[in-house]
Amino acid sequence: MITSVSELTRIRQQHLPLIEARLNREKAKEERHILVCAGTGCSSAGSHALREELKKQVEKLGLGGKVKVFKTGCFGFCKLGPIAVVYPEGIFYCRVQKEDAADVVEGVASNRIVDRLLYRDPTTQKAVRHLKEIRFFQAQQRIALRNCGVINPEDINEYIARDGYQALAMALERRPEEIIAAVTASGLRGRGGAGFPTGRKWALMAAAPGQPKYVVCNADEGDPGAFMDRSILEGDPHSVLEGMAIAGYATGARQGYVYVRAEYPIAVDRLERAIRQARRAGLLGDNILGKGFSFDIEIRLGAGAFVCGEETALLRSIEGRRGEPRPRPPYPAQAGLWGKPTVINNVETLANVPVIIRRGPEWYASMGTVGSKGTKVFSLAGSINNTGLIEVPMGTTLRQIIFDIGGGIPGGKKFKAVQTGGPSGGCLPEEMLDTPVDYEALAEAGSIMGSGGLIVMDEGDCMVDIARFYLEFSQDESCGRCTPCRVGTKRLLEILKRITSGEGSMDDLQLLENLSRDVKEASLCGLGQTAPNPILSTLRYFRHEYEAHVRDKYCPAGVCPNLTRRPVLH
Repeated sequence: MITSVSELTRIRQQHLPLIEARLNREKAKEERHILVCAGTGCSSAGSHALREELKKQVEKLGLGGKVKVFKTGCFGFCKLGPIAVVYPEGIFYCRVQKEDAADVVEGVASNRIVDRLLYRDPTTQKAVRHLKEIRFFQAQQRIALRNCGVINPEDINEYIARDGYQALAMALERRPEEIIAAVTASGLRGRGGAGFPTGRKWALMAAAPGQPKYVVCNADEGDPGAFMDRSILEGDPHSVLEGMAIAGYATGARQGYVYVRAEYPIAVDRLERAIRQARRAGLLGDNILGKGFSFDIEIRLGAGAFVCGEETALLRSIEGRRGEPRPRPPYPAQAGLWGKPTVINNVETLANVPVIIRRGPEWYASMGTVGSKGTKVFSLAGSINNTGLIEVPMGTTLRQIIFDIGGGIPGGKKFKAVQTGGPSGGCLPEEMLDTPVDYEALAEAGSIMGSGGLIVMDEGDCMVDIARFYLEFSQDESCGRCTPCRVGTKRLLEILKRITSGEGSMDDLQLLENLSRDVKEASLCGLGQTAPNPILSTLRYFRHEYEAHVRDKYCPAGVCPNLTRRPVLH
C-alpha cells in the first residue's frame, strides 16, 4: 500500500533499473529483455504461443538470469505481427512465430542477429536492424502511446517506474483550479472527435452545483478500422486511470466509470487488472497518497452499438437504459449520469493528461498548430504499406503520414483518396494531400478529425461504392430515435444503391446533395449530423465518378458489378 508521495518515489526508484536497463540508459549489458507485443493484432497472429516458447528456450539454455521475456502493448506496426524487440539494442523482429523462438534466443545469447526476421524497407528492400532506424517510427512523437511497447501493461510497478502516478501526486499538491488552468493552457482538445477544449469542459463541470459528480471515460471505439483507444487500454491502462483520477480531483468527482466495448476482451482484462492493482496500491480508493482525496473507478461494458459513442447515449447505456441520444442542453457537465454533473473524456484525451501535468502546459502547447496542440494518434488502414498505429504532432500533413510514415501505396498503385474521421468523415483527393492534420484544416477540406481513423484508397476503389459502404454502416447503426437520421439515411442509401447498380439518374445527384444537407442539419446527434459526410465529400471531389455511373452506366474503377463494360465513344 502506497500511503505517501515519498513511498511512491521509493517504489519508482526500486523498479527504475529494470526500465533503464531495457532502454539502455545504464550499463546493463549482461541482461537482455525480449518484449513481445500482446496487443490484439499480434495476439491473434500467435504472440502468446511465441512468448511461451521464448520462455521455454530461455530455460532450456539456462539463460534465466540473463534473458527475460515480457509481454507489452502495441508497437504500432500491426501488419507485421507478431513483433518482438530485443533490448537494450532495440533489435526489431517481425512476423515471428513460435518456431522462430529457438533462433531468437540463441541469437540473443550469442549476440547474433537473425537476419530473416528483420524488417525490410518496402522501398529499398534493405533489412533494418533497429527499431529507431525504421522510418515508420522515426517521424513519430509518442505521448499518449509513450508506454506502449515499452512496459508490461499488467505490472503497475513498471508504470510507476516510468513516472506513473507522479502527475497525480503533483496534482494533489495543488488546488483543483490550478489543474484546470494547466489543462486549459496546454490547448488539449477532446480526441474523441468533436475537439472540444478539455480544460473548458472540466471548468464547466467544476462550476456545476450538485453532488455526486462523475468522470466517465469513453472507450466505445466503434469506427471501422480504428483501434487507437483500444491499443492504449491494452498497452498502458494505468495512464488512463491516472488521467481519470486527476480529472476527478480537478472537477470535484469521487467516482469514475470506463465505458468499454465487451468485444475488446484484452482491453477489458487489462483494465480490470489495472484497477485491482491501483486499489491494492492505494492509488484508487480512500485518502489517496495520504492527501485526503478519494476516487474510485468501475468498468461498464457496452454491447457494441456505434451510437453509444455519443456522450448522452453512452450515459443512458451506463444507467442501464437503451443507448439513445437526447437533446442538449442540458449538457452532461450540468446534468449527466443519473442527472448529476458528469465530465466525459475519451481514452486518448485522458492518457495525455498525466504528461501535461508532469511536463507542464507550455511544453505540450509547443507542439502542433495554432488551434490544435500536441499530438494525435491515427490508425492507418486500407491501401497502405505500413498498416498500424502512429502518433504524430498536430500539423503533420496527410502526405507525410501516408507516404513517409505509411510507406505509400502497395503494388505500385496510384493514390486516390484518404478517408479521415471514420464513417463520419470525408474522402480527400490527391490535391488535398498537403492538408495539415488539425481540426480546422480538415473541416475546411470537407472532412473531420474524428477519433483518428485514417483509411487510404487507391485507384482500384470506386468512390461511389465507398460512400455507399459508409452510408450502409451509418444506417445500420442509427438508433432510429430521430426521423432525419432514421429515414434520411435510409433514403440516401437507396439512392446510392440505385446509382451503383446502374439505375440512377442525374436528378439523383442533386437529390443526394440536398437530402444530405437536410440530414446533417436536422439530426439529433453526431451520428446523423455527420453520416452524409462521405457523400458530400465524394460529390465535391469525385463528382465525375458519380456522373460516369449515371450517364455512361460505367464504373471507372471496375468495382460496381453491373457497370464494368467500358462505354463506346463515337
